[in-house]
Amino acid sequence: MGNGVTVFGESVLLQSGWARNVAIAIDARGDITNITTDATFEPELMARLPGPAIAGMPNLHSHAHQRAMAGLSEYRASGAGAEDSFWTWREVMHRFAEMVTPEILEAVAAQLYVEMVKAGYTAVCEFHYVHHGPGGVPYDDPAEMSMALVRAATRAGIGITLLPVLYETGGYSGKEPNPGQRRFISAPDQLLRIIEGVKTVHASDPQVHVGFAPHSPRQVTKDGMQAVIDGLTAMDAHAPIHIHVAEQEKDVSESVEQTGLRPVEWTMEHFDVGPRWCLIHATHLTEGETAKMAASGAVAGLCPATEANLGDGIFPLLPYLEADGRFGIGSDSHISVSMIEELRWLEYGQRLIKRRRNLAAAGPGESTGMRLYDDALRGGAQASGRRLGKIGEGCRADFIVLDPAHPILVGRSGDRLIDSLIFSGNASSVQEVWIAGKRQVVGGRHIREQDTLDIFANIIRALDF
Repeated sequence: MGNGVTVFGESVLLQSGWARNVAIAIDARGDITNITTDATFEPELMARLPGPAIAGMPNLHSHAHQRAMAGLSEYRASGAGAEDSFWTWREVMHRFAEMVTPEILEAVAAQLYVEMVKAGYTAVCEFHYVHHGPGGVPYDDPAEMSMALVRAATRAGIGITLLPVLYETGGYSGKEPNPGQRRFISAPDQLLRIIEGVKTVHASDPQVHVGFAPHSPRQVTKDGMQAVIDGLTAMDAHAPIHIHVAEQEKDVSESVEQTGLRPVEWTMEHFDVGPRWCLIHATHLTEGETAKMAASGAVAGLCPATEANLGDGIFPLLPYLEADGRFGIGSDSHISVSMIEELRWLEYGQRLIKRRRNLAAAGPGESTGMRLYDDALRGGAQASGRRLGKIGEGCRADFIVLDPAHPILVGRSGDRLIDSLIFSGNASSVQEVWIAGKRQVVGGRHIREQDTLDIFANIIRALDF
């Protein structure tokens, strides 16, 4: 595994705030073992960071295979009275998923993860449901597709929390799956074999963690979901659990019609939802659901770019924050792979509703950007189930280095640096990215950028979609 490294930064955002002349000691496993402030740079012993350093962002929601279809559903539905929605988009996605082989998935995911790292994401939660071969025929190794994702993450250098998805049915009341869903369908025992297989192979790798994702209340049964939770908990009592809930108004109306409960109500009534849980989207909440979800300690997994693209709606962020709710961000369908865009539109959505500014700031005189960034770090780390989200002793050495000469950051320091990063311009100001103590991005370029792109391009050109 090699030896550790010590890095030196003139300006570093620690959990306690901005600090000057910081030496960060990192061991061979990629953990921070010691932090010294007001240190002296020793060129023969330290690597010097070329700009301000902040903790890398966990991406708490990803469907990697969808990266290759981004932009392919932007045409108007045809037919009398036809309206485009999440549900028409889903039909396109199901058709596309039929084409994905392990080789294609690995190439697409590797390209995606390289893009994530360049954007400042240093960890990803992969919500993975394409388990089987075309037509739903299982692979000899049930974890074949999952292992492809782990290989892609390793190639890109990003840490991964793999979340194999339980997808039992085509819809409520045991609805038959449509052809596009057959590759997703798994029984609880099959899902547990996938989880156990990945955990066994990667038990000693601190960059690979495994949790579980029941797809959504409409795609699982209560008993099946509980069986996987029980099996997972026996392996790891703290492993994360992620679930899609209340993404669309139709989600809510169907849930009420079929179960008598709204999706968040159904989930919280039947399961012990707490800090190991991440409720993805949760767009359509009542006041009571908002308060109860915040009080549970679960994380709201918010993906504003995808939620806007699919016409989902806007999460009730302000009352959720007022109730001390926790959130993180994800890029979901990857129509954008930018943590800046997700954070920016999280705030902008609220501004458009309320017609006021700086709504997420913690209080008068407080920085909006810092509140968003810090909360997303903590929520993303919690949802990942890994020691992430801060530059601190005992945490993974995941951080990004900004370019102080970039036009949007020139002359900025402290919290204004973060405000300018999020709310000023679109060109990337990330010049280095370190993950587990290894430099993956240098001068704005990923160390595996070109060869990963070459493989991806060849794969995409060969697809007939």
